[in-house]
Amino acid sequence: MKPLLAGVALALIPPVSAFAQQNNTQLEPVVVEGEAGDSATGPVDGVVAKETKTGSKTATKLTEIPQSVSVIGRQEIDDQGAQKIDESLRYTAGVFTQPFGPDSDTNWIFIRGFQATDTGIYMDGLQLFSYGFGGFYVDSFGIERIEVLKGPASVLYGGSNPGGIVNYVSKRPDGRQRYVETGVNDAGRAYLGFDIGDVSGDGVVSYRVNGRVAGGDTYSDLQDGWRGFISPSITWQPDEQTRLTVLANFSHIDENHNGGNFLPYDGTVVDHIVGGVNYGRIDPDANFTEPSIDLYKREQGSIGYEFEHTLDNDWTVRSNARFGAASIDEVSVYPNGWSTIGGPTDLARINFDHDTDVVTFLMDNQIEGKVETGPIEHTILVGVDFKYYNIDQVQSSGLFDLNYDNPIDAFDPIYGSPLTPRVSYLNQDLTQKQLGIYAQDQLRFGDGWLVTLNGRYDRGWLEADNRPTYYSETFGLPVIDQSSTVGDFSGRAGLAYEFDNGITPYASIATFFNPIIGTDANGDLFKPEEGVQYEVGVKYEPTFIDGLFTLSVFDLTRQNVAIASDTDPFAQVQADELRSRGVELEGKVNVTDDLRVTAALTAYDIDFTKSDDPDLIGKTPFIVPEVMVSASVDYTFRGDWYDGISIGAGVRHLGSSWADNENTAKVPAVTLADLKLGYEKENWGVDLNITNLFDKTYVASCQTTLTCAYGEGRSFKLKAHTTW
Repeated sequence: MKPLLAGVALALIPPVSAFAQQNNTQLEPVVVEGEAGDSATGPVDGVVAKETKTGSKTATKLTEIPQSVSVIGRQEIDDQGAQKIDESLRYTAGVFTQPFGPDSDTNWIFIRGFQATDTGIYMDGLQLFSYGFGGFYVDSFGIERIEVLKGPASVLYGGSNPGGIVNYVSKRPDGRQRYVETGVNDAGRAYLGFDIGDVSGDGVVSYRVNGRVAGGDTYSDLQDGWRGFISPSITWQPDEQTRLTVLANFSHIDENHNGGNFLPYDGTVVDHIVGGVNYGRIDPDANFTEPSIDLYKREQGSIGYEFEHTLDNDWTVRSNARFGAASIDEVSVYPNGWSTIGGPTDLARINFDHDTDVVTFLMDNQIEGKVETGPIEHTILVGVDFKYYNIDQVQSSGLFDLNYDNPIDAFDPIYGSPLTPRVSYLNQDLTQKQLGIYAQDQLRFGDGWLVTLNGRYDRGWLEADNRPTYYSETFGLPVIDQSSTVGDFSGRAGLAYEFDNGITPYASIATFFNPIIGTDANGDLFKPEEGVQYEVGVKYEPTFIDGLFTLSVFDLTRQNVAIASDTDPFAQVQADELRSRGVELEGKVNVTDDLRVTAALTAYDIDFTKSDDPDLIGKTPFIVPEVMVSASVDYTFRGDWYDGISIGAGVRHLGSSWADNENTAKVPAVTLADLKLGYEKENWGVDLNITNLFDKTYVASCQTTLTCAYGEGRSFKLKAHTTW
């Protein structure tokens, strides 16, 4: 029975009052709940998911997808005590998160060595595109599961990060929900979350409303503020063939910025030594903004629908759409290396702000059906999708002055010094549209053979309306509008064989085409990214235990990739080609209902293979570690007085990475431990999660030697929750 149909049983149950009158007995109210079992979008049983829609846009077993896929369900998110989406992915093979430390307003995610935050983030199968500062922030409390498809996905989704995509699956109406949780960390930041849902008496309409509000101090000096979101959803299902779900969201953030990032290599990774004097390293909690002007404000909203109807011939038509808008205002004073005019311990700073408005609309229409041609069973999917993204942005920075760089002492900051006035250097309205037509055939034959064939054609349009800035007006520079039209094909072919013992070896080849919005450091429109990936692997779903193991080996070539400039972290240039090769191993097992185990291994070789700068060829891009290893376990005791007590532990190893593309400075490796203690009894519980148990001070990554970020220090997160 489908979860949303569980409430139909109400119509077959005589009224409680009738029984009471006949038997003169007070009965308990009848409560109808949705089925919690695994599905392609529903709750995950423990840590082992069975199906996904992300890898094929059809409800398909993970073992049948010819690429590596990881699924992190609500249970695993809660076991980790994760309060952000990037925190939830720290134990996932092939994924590197939080390269810039605990950034409170962005979920930074890298997959197979490539940044996915801009073009690789999706929610409910529709892209959350981001350019510049014009993206969408999603609170992890409103998410049922997080799915990671590794490798190119443009054959299904159009332009996207070739390293892979992350799809957030929203909480949907699923029977009766009555849940509240509250929590606080040792910095003094508290939150309250709720999740309420129900089904109408006839089972036709169900709803769910979840949200969270949080506020208070953080571990970083000077940072505080509050945020909140609310996500209502409603499903109308008049019969077994038709379902319409409407999903909405509104989010608000009003905070200021944290410290611990934009710091120089000299003073974070290594001691700051000047004239033979060792000044040591900068405090990770120090904040070098100006508290009197610092701000971060975000308001965003979205509304969309998912419609599905199964025809009499068992073919299914679907239409999914979402409209979203966001307004982000930001003022930040951040470090920019050591000062050239101040003392030996003074940092230079940049006085920066932006005013950004984003509007986006996405639609994906599909038809899916099954046919047979002799001994071959086909699952056919044909679709047309459309993306619209518009960003209206003004970015300003402190007026360039050789004689003054806004210095502040790195070891004894004193605030309130004069700042160079901000003037606009970017003022533009950018619009990107993309129309894609795609087809997929999943073939099954010969008692175990699986073939997946995909083809897609995309057409993209980019318009850049460049308006006058302070610099264009001051120096009489021309303001030129730009536009381009691009189009190309992409494809995927996969082959697998499913053995009776649960072993499924597979191989695939996938090409991609990714139109890129924006301009490079020279003001020229970006060329589309192109490339190809070869992947082979084995997926194993044991028959004797509830688990899933995936071993994948891949070779991914990415051409025309836009990378951050070595001289300006906010400007980009297009390198000719990058190549990422590696191996990923991931295992997840529900040993019992009370014992869950995960493990992951990632090993990469990422290099520049072509570049206009010959010195970069053969070098490894900055930020991403080439080795990552993790393991976690969570066990709940059953029996006497200790019944309901749980303990969990995890270990994460992040290998060394490069601080610059020339590979002259290295960020050392680090091994971190996490701990969870919990207790649950009947309808309530309490959890204590400790991240970075031994409080190791480390640098998460550097994006040039001027821009390094400390990783998250030790944090205690206490949570209490109840259901009724």
